[in-house]
Amino acid sequence: MIQFLLNDTPIEVEECSPSLTILDWLRTKKGKMGTKEGCATGDCGACTILVGEEKTNLNGNPVWHYQTMNSCLLLLGNAHAKHIVTVEAVTAGLYPTLNDLHPVQRALVECHGSQCGFCTPGIIMSMLALYINNPSYPGKKAAIHALGGNLCRCTGYSPILLAVEKAYSYERKNEPYSALAAQFKASLNTQYDDDVPFLKNGPRKFYLPQNAKQLVELKALYPQAHLVAGGTDFAIELNQNMLLPDVIISLSQAKELCTLSDNNGELHIGAALPYSQFVDAFYTYYPESKELFERLGSNQVRNSGTLGGSIGNASPIGDPAPLLIALNATMDLLSAAGTRTINVADYFIDYKKTVIKSDEVISKITVPNRPDSLKLACHKISKRFEDDISTVCLVLAIEQTQGVISNARCAMGGMAAIPKRAAHIEQKLNTQPLEVSTFIDAANGINDDFAPMSDVRSSAHYRTTVSKNLLQRIGIEFCGAQPSSNNNNNNIAITRISHASL
Repeated sequence: MIQFLLNDTPIEVEECSPSLTILDWLRTKKGKMGTKEGCATGDCGACTILVGEEKTNLNGNPVWHYQTMNSCLLLLGNAHAKHIVTVEAVTAGLYPTLNDLHPVQRALVECHGSQCGFCTPGIIMSMLALYINNPSYPGKKAAIHALGGNLCRCTGYSPILLAVEKAYSYERKNEPYSALAAQFKASLNTQYDDDVPFLKNGPRKFYLPQNAKQLVELKALYPQAHLVAGGTDFAIELNQNMLLPDVIISLSQAKELCTLSDNNGELHIGAALPYSQFVDAFYTYYPESKELFERLGSNQVRNSGTLGGSIGNASPIGDPAPLLIALNATMDLLSAAGTRTINVADYFIDYKKTVIKSDEVISKITVPNRPDSLKLACHKISKRFEDDISTVCLVLAIEQTQGVISNARCAMGGMAAIPKRAAHIEQKLNTQPLEVSTFIDAANGINDDFAPMSDVRSSAHYRTTVSKNLLQRIGIEFCGAQPSSNNNNNNIAITRISHASL
């Protein structure tokens, strides 16, 4: 059985399809039609809800934190012990007046921020999360960031952004959700504390282990089970490919896998810890990684997606993998027999094939201390700035001593069947002077390392050409040089592609 709070109503569920998403459950089981299905892939934001979770603040006290997530990608089982807030709970009553509306709703009405209204509930929820977590208007950049996962095809974004600011001009309305959640937590049925929360539908099962011991025991019992953390990719398979797995094991609440520790610059990131909960620590040591993490999915996706899920999915276009490979990160593979540690670069074998064993799970990713002389460049090429799949992802890390490159690690995504190191490029960089010409020469090694395919995102020629241009650009950035007149056009094109916005 799983238990959670829906708006102001405690919910207990046991008999239910293990693959049911919260979006489908809300609409088909509870008649909550305010949450819309637009794409069922996490791209449009029409299904956005608030998810509250109890955290511990700096003083050691429990507090409830609310953030947006895509309900089309959130499995119902992962809602256990959480607070699900839908648009119906933003303002009470069937026929509220304008003054009765929550400030974010009232502002959207007065700024004419809605036309057809299909996307509006999701936009309201994103605005509400921003409003709850920021006592004063945080600025236009923060508003755009909060709404980055919400598409509106008819209203236009200017009135919506105006509404975000205007919501703060009304009398402040405190959120009532934390008090409700605290009451729910206090009354939570604890007779099953030693059991694993679960759902079942005939022979099909969903398990939500609460610790690593329960997790590896279940994986040993069900070696063919589908593992899921945030579900931001797995749920798409459920929605689009009608996948019906017999057993799903969720890592999302195994406490040892949801931790972050900083050992004097060496980061230990739990495989089930969402991006939004560790990226600030990552930026402390590797601010260059913002180019990837701030463009990885949307705010809703980053609030639920995880490093373990991205690596475990073994996609050739997963953005974190090239970064982790270039930084020489390692990963722990946990089983009932113990833990083994491997380099992230050694995890991938072929398309969707990895070295993980049937009884193992990814438990932790370790990012080593940053060397003093390290230079890092991260570049993602995609058709949209945010919430888009990479056409090419290139990460290069070099160390240098007295102007000579001593250690180069280059990894790329979108160029092969797996995220892959560029051995020939590295060879051309190592022991060479830190000069632009070195990087231009190294770029000629692209064809020795990769034979990319042509697909709907781009041609193989485009991928190869852009990769060469990126290496030249990185050389210019690292060396502080100005591009020559012969190469101005290429670098200008890369800048425009890399920083394109909606």
